[in-house]
Order: sequence, then structure tokens, then C-alpha cells
Amino acid sequence: QVQLVESGGGLVQAGGSLRLSCAASGRTFSNYAMGWFRQAPGKEREFVAAINCNGGNTYYADSVKGRFTISRDNAKNTVYLQMNSLKPEDTANYYCAEREKCGTGLQENAYDAWGQGTQVTVSS
Repeated sequence: QVQLVESGGGLVQAGGSLRLSCAASGRTFSNYAMGWFRQAPGKEREFVAAINCNGGNTYYADSVKGRFTISRDNAKNTVYLQMNSLKPEDTANYYCAEREKCGTGLQENAYDAWGQGTQVTVSS
């Protein structure tokens, strides 16, 4: 069964950048869409970005468009989230998720496996 492990979170000042990584186990990574979600204290988990199995289609939440970029390297079984121009409201635990279909999904229940999360804190 697939395991997802996020890394790259940390503390950064407003306006700074971070790149999150999610490493996936298994031989079927290239067949599946991947997504990033985040959850801040006291709030529901929300969609951030998604990418289809071959990287040809990407989708972003309005709150991160123009600042975040999702990408994947299927040879490395890894998906990335490049986060630029970070704002305090981006502070959250960020989760990587795998959907067992090639096409992207924008809803939490479209995904079949989840990582443990990595914390991103943006100071003002």
C-alpha cells in the first residue's frame, strides 16, 4: 500500500518562499493524480492544488493562484509545492494526497491516501 511522506515545512517570514516535497512509495505513482491540502487551527482542511498523473493539468485554489506552483517528477515518485510570496494566512499543516485515478480531484473525498502533514508557519 502507498505511503506518502511530506517534508520541507518550517518557519518563514512573510514574503519568503518554501518548497514542500511529498515522496510516494509504490510502482503506480505515475498513474495517479496528486494533491495538496492544508488545515489551519480551528478550520476545516481545504484544497490547495492538484496535478494529474502526467503533469499536464494543474488546478489551484483562488487563494494561492499566482503564488504557489505544483509539479511532479514521476521518475522520483515525488510531487512538489513551490510556495512564493508567503502570507501569514498561509500558516497551516500541509498534507499530500494521492487519488487513484489519472484525472485531478478538487475535493477531499476524491483522494485515497494521505501523508502525515508538514507544518508551515509564516510570521509577519
